[in-house]
Formats: sequence, C-alpha cells, structure tokens
Amino acid sequence: MPPFTSRISPSSASFQKNRVDMLRLVDKLNELNARAPALSAKRKARFEERGQLLPRERLARLLDPGMPWLEISNIAGYLVDTPDEAKSIAGSTIFSGIGFIRGVRCVVVVDDSGIQAGAMTTGGGYRLRRAQEIALKQNMPFVHLVESAGGDLLNYKVEGFVSGGTLFANLARLSARGLPVISLLHGSSTAGGAYMPGLSDYVVAVKGRGRAFLAGPPLLKAATGEIASEEELGGSEMHATVSGLAEYLVEDDAEACVIGREIVGRLDWNRHCPAARPVRYSEPKLDPDEIAGIVPVDYRTPYDAREVIARIVDGSDFSDFKPAYGVSTVCVQAEVMGHPVGIVANNGPIDPQGAAKGAQFLQLMDQAGTPAVFLQNTTGYLVGKTYEQGGMIKHGSKMIQAVTNISVPRITFMIGASYGAGNYGMCGRGYDPDFVYTWPNASTGVMGGEQAAMVMSIVAEGQAKATGRDVDRAALKQQEERLTNAFNSQAGAFYCSGHLMDDGMIDPRQTRRTLGFLLATVWEGRARTVRPNSFGVGRM
Repeated sequence: MPPFTSRISPSSASFQKNRVDMLRLVDKLNELNARAPALSAKRKARFEERGQLLPRERLARLLDPGMPWLEISNIAGYLVDTPDEAKSIAGSTIFSGIGFIRGVRCVVVVDDSGIQAGAMTTGGGYRLRRAQEIALKQNMPFVHLVESAGGDLLNYKVEGFVSGGTLFANLARLSARGLPVISLLHGSSTAGGAYMPGLSDYVVAVKGRGRAFLAGPPLLKAATGEIASEEELGGSEMHATVSGLAEYLVEDDAEACVIGREIVGRLDWNRHCPAARPVRYSEPKLDPDEIAGIVPVDYRTPYDAREVIARIVDGSDFSDFKPAYGVSTVCVQAEVMGHPVGIVANNGPIDPQGAAKGAQFLQLMDQAGTPAVFLQNTTGYLVGKTYEQGGMIKHGSKMIQAVTNISVPRITFMIGASYGAGNYGMCGRGYDPDFVYTWPNASTGVMGGEQAAMVMSIVAEGQAKATGRDVDRAALKQQEERLTNAFNSQAGAFYCSGHLMDDGMIDPRQTRRTLGFLLATVWEGRARTVRPNSFGVGRM
C-alpha cells in the first residue's frame, strides 16, 4: 500500500490551539500525579527518625534500575474519597504498577504509609484489587510492600468491608494459580490487613518495625480486656520465631528490598516463558509529540484517526482495511515495537457498514492471533430510520459479539468520545479488555448531558400533552439544568479514571511507549507456563 501522507500542519492555528488545550490537561494530570508523592514526602523526617525509607524509596530499591515502570490506576480515588477537588489525592494511599525485579516482570503494590498511615481508603481498595486482577490475568508474580493502619474507619462503609474480602480471595487465587505472592512487611498490618502477609507465599519482616495482628493492643483491650504489647501480639521477631508467619527477618527496609529481589531472582521465573524473538523495528516517521496538536479537546471537532495511528505505529506504516467501506470506522494492521497489531479507531459514529467491517476485521485478527487495539472516539451507533432499516441493531450486535468473544489480547485507549453503545462496541471497561488507558481529554457516558436533558424534556412534554396538562416550563428548565450537570459532571476523564473506569491516565504523547509495554506484557502472559495447584500454598 502507498505510505500514509499526513495532512497536518504544525504551524496552523488549529494545531496550535489543540496543542495548548491538550497540554493544559496534561499539566493537570502531572499536578495530580505529583500530589501523593509530595504529601508522602512531608513525612520524610519522621520516617528517618524511625530508621525507615519512604515508600517510594523502598520501591526504587526493589525495582531494577533503568527498567520501565508502568503505573496502574494512577488517578484512582480522585473525587471518590472526598468531593473536595483541592484535597483529593489521585492514587489514594496505595501506588501500584508493573515493573521488573531481577529481570522478572511483576505487579508491585506499595502501601503509602506517608499518607493516612497507609489506611485502606475506597480508592486504595480499588487500586489494590485491580493490580491483583492484572497479575492474575497476565500471569505475573505479585509483590506487596506492606505498611498500613488497616481500614479507614473514619470513612467506614459496610459495603467497603464486604467487598474487601475480594482482596484476600484474590491472594488465594494468585497462589493457587501458581503465581508467587510476596510480602515485604515494613510496618503494621492490622486487622483484616494481617491477611495480606498471611495469604502470601513468602513474607519478609523488618525487625522492630514489621507487625501483623488481627487485633492491636487497643482493640484487644476493648474486646477482651487482655493487655499485651505490639511485639507480643504481632511483632516481626515473634512471627519469625514463634508463629512462623515470617520466613525472613531483616534489619531494615533496605535489606527487606534486597531479600525481596533475591526471592524473585531464585524463582528463575523466566525459564517458564520462551524468549521473545528479537525483532528490528523503526520508530514512527511522524513525530508522536504532534499528537498533542492533532486531537481537539472538544470531541465534536472531527479529525482523521489515521493521523494518530501514524504517530504510534512502527515506521508510520500500516495497511488500511476496506478504507472505502464503512469509512467512519478505521481498521488497520501495523506493528508497534515489533509486535503485530490490529487497530480499530473511529472517525465518527459507527454506521451499519462500519460495524460489519469492524466485526469482520476483529475475526480476522483472532484468526491470525493478532492483538486488537481500540482507539475510542465515537458518539455511538447511528440512529434514525435509514440506519434502523439498514440493520444497525443487527450489525452493531455482530461487532459487539466479535469484541466480546475474540480470544486474542484486547487493549483499549480512550482518546476522545465514548458514548452510548459505542463504548461497548469499542471494547470499553465492561468488556474486560486486558488493559484500558485513557487520555485526559476523554469523555464517557450513555449520552451527552444536553442530549439527556432534551430527551427527558420531550418525554415530559409528551406526557403533559397526553393528559391534557400544561407544560411547566420553569420546572422543565430546572430539570434540564440538573440533568445536564449530572451527566456532564461524570463524563470527564479525570472523574472516570478516579472511579477506576480505566487502568490509568497517560499523556497522549506516551501512547506508543505505553502500548509497546502492554503488548510485551500480554504476549508474555499468554506465552508463560504456570504450575497451578488446588488451594494455593498453605502457610505452615
């Protein structure tokens, strides 16, 4: 096929406006990403006084230097644990991601004990659960750096307590799946949190600091009247010599990370996965940095998704599948960092032809064993007499069936609008893709706020006419304003990402790098051989 020719002019007024608007959102993303580290670092003097490393210093000691690290759910908890935007901490009291330990790709979760003593908030619980799910699906060891005050009792909700059992069940599932669970016990692990090390396959405990007990001294005294010290109840030395909870007793946080690395290294984990064949690839000929100026923040402004694709794929080279049929649905084959991909993107709403085209393309990718990548920017499936008679429901259903049932890895990026059933047909969160990452300009909902308000006004007017009543225009206007605000306030990328409708938010210019990392992750997860057992490794 002839090479793609870009029509973008970086000197144009529209490009410059798009870039300014997008980078303003990226600045907001960067500011939110910086909140938790800055707040945690304020406790540095206290950590040093106790002879401890800050949580992010522990992570740096654990991971292989210079190797990639991809955060999971970096915005989780934003506008969840508190509605006050200025006080809301993106990422909450936990940070997590995928990184390398002794050359092994692992999921790592760190309790940020510099914030609320690492208490488990709603956002933190979201983040921990999703990290566990990713480790399960992608066959990776799970490493947890533990220091938590337990549940956030000041914001207690019974539904949070009940759903919290999933966190412990997932640890049992990981072990039974044959995926090692490793805990480094840097500080307290109280009440239900004691089951974090309790359900781990390996526990490394820091002498004098690591503690795990179902009931700390205050709760014990309140519940039974018994008086005991923290060390007697759950100190690291007791667990290493009496209870048997800890396999390794270390002097400090730094040594805990050294032993954690040693444990992973001795697994010889990579022998269970064939080495990926070396593939040479070229960087895009078109600059990925230009993505910031190509994509308008307002999803109602059209652009050609191929311009984005050409700045993500190797050599800016791709094969365009049925380009003259179902033209608003873009389907291309390409490579990203040497990995073959089939990309489905949107140049507008999905019509019957586009849905049929997408369904066929996805089945072809499944036949070839090629991962499917979705770049979501659509207001949904087209409606109206022409489209209904043209089989929109039938063809849209075909696409949804294909999206749901293909067996190859599926990776979704929310890069613009994600409205109505378009969210479903383009493999939204509800379709359990391997990963979902979002750009800060994305917008999600059953429909736009203005459309929802208009629909309900038309319904109200019809009901009034049918019953012979006058329309209350003032009440109708109030309803329209309320609905518009309710829908639009939940549509933004920051709100959706905070409520864990994706696996994290990225700078659009980092899409190629992120996708390449994810493609390597899903390839390795499917190529790896694991050794499951019936119940997981029981602690003795």
